[in-house]
Amino acid sequence: MTLDVDLIRKDFPILERKVGDGRQLVYLDSAASSQKPRQVIDAMSDYYALHHSNVHRGVHALAEEATALYEGARDKVAAFINAPDRNEVIFTKNSSEALNLVASVLGWAGEPYGLGPGDRVVITQMEHHSNIVPWQLTTQRTGAELAWLNLTDDGRLDLSNLDEVIDERTKVVSVVHVSNILGTVNPLDVIVRRAHDVGAIVVVDASQSAPHIPLDVQALGADFVAFTGHKMLGPTGIGVLWGRAELLNELPPFLGGGEMVGTVTMEGSTYAPIPHKYEAGTMPIAEAVGLGAAVDYLTALGMENVAAHEHEIVSYALERLKTIEGLRLIGPQTADAHGAAISFTLEVAGLGEIHPHDVGQVLDEQGIAVRVGQHCARPVCVRYGIPATTRASFSVYTTKAEIDALVEGLDYVKRFFGA
Repeated sequence: MTLDVDLIRKDFPILERKVGDGRQLVYLDSAASSQKPRQVIDAMSDYYALHHSNVHRGVHALAEEATALYEGARDKVAAFINAPDRNEVIFTKNSSEALNLVASVLGWAGEPYGLGPGDRVVITQMEHHSNIVPWQLTTQRTGAELAWLNLTDDGRLDLSNLDEVIDERTKVVSVVHVSNILGTVNPLDVIVRRAHDVGAIVVVDASQSAPHIPLDVQALGADFVAFTGHKMLGPTGIGVLWGRAELLNELPPFLGGGEMVGTVTMEGSTYAPIPHKYEAGTMPIAEAVGLGAAVDYLTALGMENVAAHEHEIVSYALERLKTIEGLRLIGPQTADAHGAAISFTLEVAGLGEIHPHDVGQVLDEQGIAVRVGQHCARPVCVRYGIPATTRASFSVYTTKAEIDALVEGLDYVKRFFGA
């Protein structure tokens, strides 16, 4: 089924906005945060207006309604990612917290999962800082070694030394599914197979894949998968960690407080079963409701259809951007195994490279919203010898006309700077 993008766009009030001096908004920054359909906005408004209470605590009508909505969102997420058990779905506040949770509890755990001197954690050079810094902190604290897979010149992972990097000492492999800066879709099957061959736990950052392609955690084969609501048409303040039940049951809790306890005495405490063991305190209830509505919306569209639409947009964007003299794509040059984000630099003859911040500012004056900077992936910029990039990223509501507007905007940028 081909998505009716014109009809979809009517569900997103913000896309009707005029910005600056009255120009139509062209929103090409969905990798940073997607826009929200009315269905998500209305679901959260309805919750606050009619159903709000704390969850899991009260026996009155509002408490039971709120609990049903909150736990209903968990059911929707579990179905969306094909989780074998709804209790394996842990709500967090974002992907960063989910990844920090895993890195922390593996650092605190005892055998056989815990980390210590002589153990190795493997990440990659293309990771978001949220999948680098937590592992740096954990390996520094435990004495484990941090290693990584490097990047090729064309923005792919260099797997030529995979067996040497993921060696017999490796306890954890944590890898991004789709790069937020390069758009690279990684061959997780190869990486997961090697990791499990040496007995390592596999953690996947799916922040840039869950909104765009079908995500089946059972088919993926990983042990933990993290993603966030605000990139997949849902609200900020809500993320998801999926983990295999046997691991979640064995590993220690992340935060202490209300709801995650079984019994508490002054001498010690026991912990609630999963998922509550990892959901301390009052959770983001309205945000979970909003995420559930976003999952409903994407499910109704069909993730295969979403993926097909965005592949078409990426193919078109790559084709058009390659026509711009002085534009350098950073990352894969073709739409094959390419996610919904494209990064580039822009050079003007006689002037050299225009700083991405300047590119972004001039585009903004044309009503075009892109992301500029290092995209929380500085090692990638260092690898390719650039200070930063301009990034255009797409979602279900992106049109080819918006790609055309970007190309026209970049031509204007070059004229603005004297080309």
